[in-house]
Amino acid sequence: MSSIDRSQSVGGTRTYEVRTYGCQMNVHDSERLAGLLEDAGYVRAPEGSDGDADVVVFNTCAVRENADNKLYGNLGHLAPKKARRPGMQIAVGGCLAQKDRDTIVKRAPWVDVVFGTHNIGKLPVLLERARVQEEAQVEIAESLEAFPSTLPTRRESAYAAWVSISVGCNNTCTFCIVPALRGKEKDRRPGDILAEIEALVAEGVSEITLLGQNVNAYGSDIGDREAFSKLLRACGRIDGLERVRFTSPHPRDFTDDVIAAMAEAPNVMPQLHMPLQSGSDAVLKAMRRSYRQERYLGIIEKVRAAIPHAAISTDIIVGFPGETEEDFEQTLHVVREARFAQAFTFQYSKRPGTPAAEMDGQIPKKVVQERYERLVALQEEISWEENKKQVGRTLELMVAEGEGRKDDTTHRLSGRAPDNRLVHFTKPEQEVRPGDVVTVEITYAAPHHLLAEGPVRDVRRTRAGDAWEKRNAAEAAKPAGVMLGLPKVGVPEPLPAVTGGCAVD
Repeated sequence: MSSIDRSQSVGGTRTYEVRTYGCQMNVHDSERLAGLLEDAGYVRAPEGSDGDADVVVFNTCAVRENADNKLYGNLGHLAPKKARRPGMQIAVGGCLAQKDRDTIVKRAPWVDVVFGTHNIGKLPVLLERARVQEEAQVEIAESLEAFPSTLPTRRESAYAAWVSISVGCNNTCTFCIVPALRGKEKDRRPGDILAEIEALVAEGVSEITLLGQNVNAYGSDIGDREAFSKLLRACGRIDGLERVRFTSPHPRDFTDDVIAAMAEAPNVMPQLHMPLQSGSDAVLKAMRRSYRQERYLGIIEKVRAAIPHAAISTDIIVGFPGETEEDFEQTLHVVREARFAQAFTFQYSKRPGTPAAEMDGQIPKKVVQERYERLVALQEEISWEENKKQVGRTLELMVAEGEGRKDDTTHRLSGRAPDNRLVHFTKPEQEVRPGDVVTVEITYAAPHHLLAEGPVRDVRRTRAGDAWEKRNAAEAAKPAGVMLGLPKVGVPEPLPAVTGGCAVD
């Protein structure tokens, strides 16, 4: 869970807190919600407010089996706080709100507003309506009212940003409820996307992540099968844009022209998150995944031929209904062949409203756990071996903010390599800001990070670092929060961040 937080009224101004669950799309939506609230005159509540804000917004996820239990537990925790604070409001949005609708106010009648995935722009109006009418407002749109990127957004970074290129998904994977909640795929016009990116670069952003539920299916809504590769190449021609990433593609739509664009566009990073889900053809068929093992490994082989140093990560579900030991062995086989830099592994859990939840052959928890542990052990071994190959390499890192939890005690800083590996490096004497670029030599590898223990070889101050410095100075002068101008979009978590069937397919 990520949160955008602060607390209690500041100088008579109402405060807000946004609590986010789920995928990258939800994280980006939460930054829009924060932007909408600040546009309406709210300010972020201080760090650590823990529900003491005037407005608390839950941006929910419906992917996990116990998502509703987590939500109602948190709502129950806030009920006595709200009873003690006249005027406090609670809003629930996101995928679970889209799915459960009126159920939320029946189970938690102290909730003031329920809104869905298609009408996040209505939040300030619904809050005011609930306050004036003194009753809960439930408004769930059945289709997208306006593309979310047209909404004001409070970015959490000055140097990196999400850029949504589509919303919704046309797939029918049996384990995923997202298409029913986010709707059919709807693409933005390429000119609008590029205009947003150019505006972001003008503000100082140097890294963008193209975001969609099924990002490389971009173009299906506008009738151009090569639209995504064309978009990557266009990004490569934007002056000042140093790094381009995207998440998450679907193997079905991963074409040779996309691989060529990745290899040829100078700022598209050598990193690919390609969800596998299972290595078994039989399980993939039951999942309604429209590729098979041979097709998947063929894509990996082509990517590595075109981009030798590409780091490839994936998602894998263990214990899907009907999965046999032989099926699971096929997944292990693909893991060995693909040699993923990282894998996000999940034990299958029933997701209400999905076909898989009603399938025969549900796997006992004990069996799923045992397979899961074997998979994790194998992937840990491979991740470590692949990271060891980085020792001795000289890499350019974009300095990151808040990614090294032990940086203060180890006197290190942290950054991301072009392939998105996390690197902790010795703090140089020269000032280094988030968004700046340093050159280091890798000296040590662990399964999930790298170390550069020697002196930093070079520090390149960047416009992104300037933007970070300017923003921090502005926020110090105005601690209630600062909007960064239009267009305002979200900051990526380290990629891939939260996965498993929502923004990642």
